[in-house]
Amino acid sequence: MAYKNIHYKLYALALLAVSPLSMAQEWNGTVLGFEAPPDPILGDMLGIRKILNDNGFTYNLGYLNEIGWNGGGGYNHDSHVAYIDQFALTFNQDLERWTGIPDARIEGNIVNRNHNDDLTTKRVQDPRVNFNDLTQESWGGQSITRLGWLTFARSFDDRRLTWRIGMMNKVQTFDQIIPCDFQMLSQCGGKSANSLTWNNWNVHTWGTTLEYKVTPTVTLKGGVMEQNPDASSRNHAWSWSTKGSQGVLLPVEIEARPLINGLPGAYNLGVVFTNAPQADLYRGKSGGAGASDPQCYEEHNRTWFMYAGLNQQLTRHQDDPNRGLSTSVSMSLADQSSNYMHQVYAASLRYRGLFDARPNDWIGFGLTWIDMSSQYARNQRYLNSLSGVSDYNDPAYHPVPGHSLNGEFYYRFRPVSWLELQPGIQYWHHPGGVARTQDAWVTELKTVVTF
Repeated sequence: MAYKNIHYKLYALALLAVSPLSMAQEWNGTVLGFEAPPDPILGDMLGIRKILNDNGFTYNLGYLNEIGWNGGGGYNHDSHVAYIDQFALTFNQDLERWTGIPDARIEGNIVNRNHNDDLTTKRVQDPRVNFNDLTQESWGGQSITRLGWLTFARSFDDRRLTWRIGMMNKVQTFDQIIPCDFQMLSQCGGKSANSLTWNNWNVHTWGTTLEYKVTPTVTLKGGVMEQNPDASSRNHAWSWSTKGSQGVLLPVEIEARPLINGLPGAYNLGVVFTNAPQADLYRGKSGGAGASDPQCYEEHNRTWFMYAGLNQQLTRHQDDPNRGLSTSVSMSLADQSSNYMHQVYAASLRYRGLFDARPNDWIGFGLTWIDMSSQYARNQRYLNSLSGVSDYNDPAYHPVPGHSLNGEFYYRFRPVSWLELQPGIQYWHHPGGVARTQDAWVTELKTVVTF
């Protein structure tokens, strides 16, 4: 589903980027969540991994599962333990040694997801409204193996300019400043997926992108990508076809990775434009309500979306530069006439190595505010007036969403280099934005294994 990261009151981007502080020392993003790959459980695989690496093939094979249990409240109080998992292979084949093309490479990603079991829609929120968050961020609505991306990339101008083309995913280029460590979707990475016009992680569409380093700390990004609502369907999992395409996406982003007071930060601001038709959430083609318009709902042929974010280290442990406190803030702003999530704001605190005996463990706390579209709410009210239903407990009633506030706290253990165990707890206030739904508590457990 959809994202990897976020958006803010940071128009100080350019100032930060050219500050002398940004050039003082090497940028190290470990405390921000950009950790080096851990030593895998399979090790060198009897020398096979080294042979592959010597020939330019590098990869990461990981397993993840996410468990959620409704400890109390929510729309449905029946106890349920929801379980999902996935295997993900991400690889990179260096072509420069064989072709001489600077920094040329083939990039790929394959994801296998299993156990289509989502606690959010089964227990936590009212299924009669669109979900605006997930208790298990890796739930994708299907048990399926699909191609996430397969692209060719190379660089120009002494590696200042990077060009990428092929069947791609937005996370390869855009919204890369916040990690996906929380289990709750709204705290996982950035907010660019909230545009609902492209997908996170394991869904591909055709496109091409450019990244240009204006300075060592500032990068401009842009691209032209296929806007295909069918991209996440099962029959598109391995398809090269553009069948179902309705237009193009034009994303533009500025990213800065400066040092502030000697501590690393990552900041971005992005805009996504699409010319693909987007249905209005209330208005009909004749000017009235779309629900009773013989010509159905109005369509918008030009839609804008904005996202921004920051991820800044705040403290550094005196004896270890890879330990310390960081904060992240992210936001998205959508056209509420066509997007049911109007505004989303998320903030978090993370600490890597809080305890001397556990220098590689993490602790995190995050809050997310989600404001639902007033046009979406207006349409729900109109549907109720058409049917004459006013009782919330009537199955035919259409709940009217407003805003929601979700929070998560986790602690991540790393008993060995290749294993992460992350128990946590979530609190959902007005799940799905519906005030009539009881606030919910969810306990969670996320497990990551690196092979």
